[in-house]
Formats: sequence, C-alpha cells, structure tokens
Amino acid sequence: MSSEEPAPASSAPRPELTVTDPKAMRALAHPVRMALLELFAVSPTLTATQASETLGESPANCAFHLRTLAKYGFVEEAGGGRGRERPWRQVHESLSITPRRQRDPLARAAAEVLGSAFRDRWLERIRRRFTAREWPGEWDETATASNAVRFLTPAEAVEVMAELRQIVDRYRDRAYDPASRPQEALPFDIAVFGYPLVDLSGIGPDSDGAQEQDIS
Repeated sequence: MSSEEPAPASSAPRPELTVTDPKAMRALAHPVRMALLELFAVSPTLTATQASETLGESPANCAFHLRTLAKYGFVEEAGGGRGRERPWRQVHESLSITPRRQRDPLARAAAEVLGSAFRDRWLERIRRRFTAREWPGEWDETATASNAVRFLTPAEAVEVMAELRQIVDRYRDRAYDPASRPQEALPFDIAVFGYPLVDLSGIGPDSDGAQEQDIS
C-alpha cells in the first residue's frame, strides 16, 4: 500500500503477533513506544502530532518512535498524510511475549525485561487512577478492584482466563470502529492477572480456598 492510498479507519489489525526477536523486544521496551501502542487501543489511526498532544512529547519525538515501531513490524502507515501528519495504525491487535516459550536465551532475557516493563506500567496506572479518581461521577460505581483465590488445575486456569478474555472481546471492534461506540462510552481499562500461589499451597488443609476481596 502506498503512502498516498487511504485506508479505511475501521480496518482491524491482525489478531496477535508472537514476538521472538530480542532486538524488537528491546526496541519496544521504551516508555514512549509502549505509550504509543497503548494509544492505538482508543484510536484506529494516529499521527505524530496527535500522539504528541496526548503524551506531552514533541511531534518530532513521536514521529521518530513511530518509525522505530514500524521498523520492527509493530505499526505501519495507514495511508494519506505527509510528514508528522502521516497516519499510522497498529499491525496486530495484541502481542504475545512469553519468556518460557523463547528458545533463544537472549530472547528469553529480553522477554522477561519487556514483560516486567509492561506489568510495571499497568500497576502504576492502576495506582495513579484509583488515587486521583478523575472521572465523571456516574462512573464511580464502575471503578472496582476484585481479588479471589481458587484451587484450579492448570487446564482449568487456562480455561478461566480464556473465558474472561471472551467476555472482554465482546467489545473489541469498538477499538477500530469509533462509529460503533455508544455516545456515553469511555475507554475502560480491564487488567487481569492470574498466577499460581505455590508458596501457599500447603497452608490450611481444611481451607475451602474461598478467600475473596472486593475493593471499590
């Protein structure tokens, strides 16, 4: 596709990209580049100027980082525009970066660093948003945090996480088709963490494993 050919704004990216190149992972482990990818969750296309207005970075810096993301296959030109007004779009909807699946030791180490960087961003955003609570009053009841411990087999844990993803994916098309978003809709961050508590597995043989907390 040439840079002058317009692309439909609602064109959804391919479902998932499995990243195995350690250079690509190191390139992505930069706060501005991670922030740029996050912006594509709310905007089908993005120019360097638009990104700069949201991120507080200069258009030139955003343009540089968008070109770097394109170099490693994370974004591509969407068609139309010139210079810093050139729109970009994300190539894949989600990234799979799993250290244990990396055969190359360098890739495994890079995946560990990148995964940690993403988790740190998510957790810091959660802390910041729940502290500031800068949202309209009608959203107060929606901002909640929930924690539950259940005894699951590996297969059951995979199934639970897949079911949670299916629920969230009911609304995935709204990311790439702004016209489908209800008027009152806002970007709503849903963070899901799941992991085994091996260190607690032998405590309380009579426990029913039903510990649960909801924090609003």
